Amino acid sequence: MLEGRLVNLRKVEKEDVDFQFACVNDLDFWGEYTHPVIEQAPKWALMRIIDEYPNEFQRVMEDNPFIILKKDGTKIGLTWHFTNQPHGHIEIACFLVPSERGKGYGTEAVQLMVDNLFIYRNIVRIQAKAIVENKAAQRVLEKAGFKAEGTIRKLSLVRGEWRDKTLYDILLEEWKEPKILTRTT
Repeated sequence: MLEGRLVNLRKVEKEDVDFQFACVNDLDFWGEYTHPVIEQAPKWALMRIIDEYPNEFQRVMEDNPFIILKKDGTKIGLTWHFTNQPHGHIEIACFLVPSERGKGYGTEAVQLMVDNLFIYRNIVRIQAKAIVENKAAQRVLEKAGFKAEGTIRKLSLVRGEWRDKTLYDILLEEWKEPKILTRTT
């Protein structure tokens, strides 16, 4: 578990499947700037994989995704990262349930992820992307220390419309030390 001041990040576990499915199948969770996941395996299929192949499930979930928890244990979002091959840098994403947005939880979740990745991975760069019109996501990334690199034109098809995204990054030498991470368990 990654512990911050406002939120904690915990690796997804079997008991989180209902929360994950509720989130990924809720258009409000994705918001107006993201194309929702539409080709999702049925929940029963995922539960069967978890039950019949627990070691494989643990390997796949070793780093990703994380559940975002308020300090009282309430599940409020998901964050994950993935390695962008062949260059080896890491990209992150973070989503909160709509009722918990604008309270600083997203910024801290991103900062926790950045701290954790720079401490435990041999990387020099972390990146994220935000739809150009998504000012809230851009503020989260900037508060977490990311800098805008530029615009990638027509990168995402969102609800039938091609949208431009701003590429953000943070480099190891800009980060220097943990900003939020108080403890890992």
